[in-house]
Amino acid sequence: MELGDRGYPIVIGSGLLDDADTIKTFVRNKLAYQQVCVVTNETIAPIYMEQLRSSLTGLQVETCILPDGEKYKNLDTLNQIFTCLLQTKFNRKACLVALGGGVVGDMTGFAAACYQRGIDFIQIPTTLLSQVDSSVGGKTGVNHVLGKNMIGAFKQPKSVVIDIDVLSTLPAAEFAAGMAEVIKYGLIWDQDFFTWLEQNAGALKALEPRALTFAIQKSCEIKAGIVAEDETEQGLRAILNLGHTFGHAIETHAGYGVWLHGQAVAVGMRMAIRMSNWLNESLGEELEARLVRLLEVFELPVYPPDGMNRDDFLTHMAVDKKNLNADIRLVLLDKLGQARVTSEYPMSTLNRLIDSFIGQS
Repeated sequence: MELGDRGYPIVIGSGLLDDADTIKTFVRNKLAYQQVCVVTNETIAPIYMEQLRSSLTGLQVETCILPDGEKYKNLDTLNQIFTCLLQTKFNRKACLVALGGGVVGDMTGFAAACYQRGIDFIQIPTTLLSQVDSSVGGKTGVNHVLGKNMIGAFKQPKSVVIDIDVLSTLPAAEFAAGMAEVIKYGLIWDQDFFTWLEQNAGALKALEPRALTFAIQKSCEIKAGIVAEDETEQGLRAILNLGHTFGHAIETHAGYGVWLHGQAVAVGMRMAIRMSNWLNESLGEELEARLVRLLEVFELPVYPPDGMNRDDFLTHMAVDKKNLNADIRLVLLDKLGQARVTSEYPMSTLNRLIDSFIGQS
């Protein structure tokens, strides 16, 4: 990640958690930490915690095991990390290690931004979604009952270590949720990558290592390039939220954790593509059809949940970080591989769009 003196390496490979040299390079030797707190959750800890600890012999290593699930991504759970750090007398030269998915990574990064006004942290993401999205770019935070990710800070990690082998233990629904974010990169930035995903969907679903490595690397490259141009989301970076305004509304309405983030984003992307086509007919209806076919390969939803109405969408969409004043800003496509953020659209078109999806699941 190219961010000047705050830049950091993103390492992608197989067997990295078992590779003590890799772990030592990015935690022990290169950065010379003496105190390391590994933040993980109750699902990941029994699977990977001992592998990581064995590579950190000789350091003061503490563990903070959080409950698992999006519904626990809140200030109460965040406080458990602070309590662990204070009880074990960690100082400003300590390092947090996020071992888990996006929830663990976001909360660990936020804790690192706040503890003693800022300490270092490292990302070791264990879900596809966190490997291609949340572990890269420095967005950290927690949810509030009124809005997703509305409390947080920008805090870049010191390194990101991505072991593709961990995906073999990932539930199919979680893997599919990550693929929604991978597909997003093709839609907003690289039409050739989108075509490659269509052609290699079967290999990805079968966890073929070469296909996985390429998809993860390409996703990280695209996100890193965008973040390097606009780290704190003042403009360009907001295009990474394609489908997220609709998707966050679904997550918030259903209750955090009922719908996986990637599942909600999948529906949100379809809604954004349809809206884009209505506003720009040259985009063509075929793109929505291509997206639906690709989402369905991974068994991702393409309609919002039953019982969600237009008012539900609009109420939750009004609470969004991209919004300015009272305007709901959306990420839309001008063409495949080119996105923009805008509030310049008729409200009647947004209403009609939402109505076209209501009751269709």
